[in-house]
Amino acid sequence: MSQITTHVLDTTRGLPAKDLPITLFMQTKEGWDKLAGGVTNTDGRIGGLLSDDVTLSAGIYRMHFETSVYFKHNKETGFYPYVDIVFELDASGSHYHIPLLLTAYGYSTYRGS
Repeated sequence: MSQITTHVLDTTRGLPAKDLPITLFMQTKEGWDKLAGGVTNTDGRIGGLLSDDVTLSAGIYRMHFETSVYFKHNKETGFYPYVDIVFELDASGSHYHIPLLLTAYGYSTYRGS
C-alpha cells in the first residue's frame, strides 16, 4: 500500500468525491517539488498514489486538492477553488491517511488511519 493515501467525501451528497485531481508535493529549500498525482475514483480514492516500495523521508508535505474541477463537473459553485493540506511526516516510515470532507462552502480534515 502507498505510504500516503487519501479519501475525499462530499458530505453534502453523502458520497465519495469522484474525478477530483490531487497532487502531492514535498517542501524543499527552493519551494515545493511535485512527487505524485492522480484523480479520485468512484470511491473517492487514488489507488497507488505512491509506489508500494517508496518510503518518504521526514519533512513537510502538501496535498493539493483541485476542488474547482470537482465542483464544475457537478455543476456547482464552490467557495474554495482548491484545498491545500500541509502536514509533517516523521522518520518512522508509517502509513499516513489524509482524508478530506468536502462541501461547496466548507471542508475539514484529520489524520486518518
